[in-house]
Amino acid sequence: MKYLIVGLGNIGNEYARTRHNIGFMILDALAEASNISFSTERYGDVARMRLKNKQLVLLKPSTYMNLSGNAVRYWKEHEGIDTDHILVLVDDIALPFGAIRLKPSGSDAGHNGLKNIAQMLGTQSYRRLRFGIGNDFPRGCQVDYVLGRFTPEQEQELPERIGVAIDAIKECVLAGIQNAMCKYNNK
Repeated sequence: MKYLIVGLGNIGNEYARTRHNIGFMILDALAEASNISFSTERYGDVARMRLKNKQLVLLKPSTYMNLSGNAVRYWKEHEGIDTDHILVLVDDIALPFGAIRLKPSGSDAGHNGLKNIAQMLGTQSYRRLRFGIGNDFPRGCQVDYVLGRFTPEQEQELPERIGVAIDAIKECVLAGIQNAMCKYNNK
């Protein structure tokens, strides 16, 4: 069985380690922990790994956040992966920093990356792991906040929270999203 795990973010040094790039950061940590590396391929950086009897294709789209659907659609079709075997890792300002929510489907909640993925796939029925980045910003400053860097305190907590996200990804793939949802959505 094959899964496409997509970490959303923006390419380029100016976006590295910003809140909006948490999807890239989670995949980078998963690849490092699994002793695999990414290679630049069509529409993004790709790495492959096995998790028990499951094959995972890790994708960091190079299409920028708002056009992520192009990369997701291409790799879904290229690898012959069913939509219900796609898991998108995304930042979420509606959740407190470090909180994790797994969803089997749902709306884009105003997130342009998710909106484009739904548009390109023709459905919102794909799994997503939402990583809370908090919403401690003044009115009208959402874009600056999302594209800003984590606070020093959050940077210290990131490795642990990213580790929890990696555990959630593994459980989602191995045990199914319904079982993982119960465990991670209640924390």
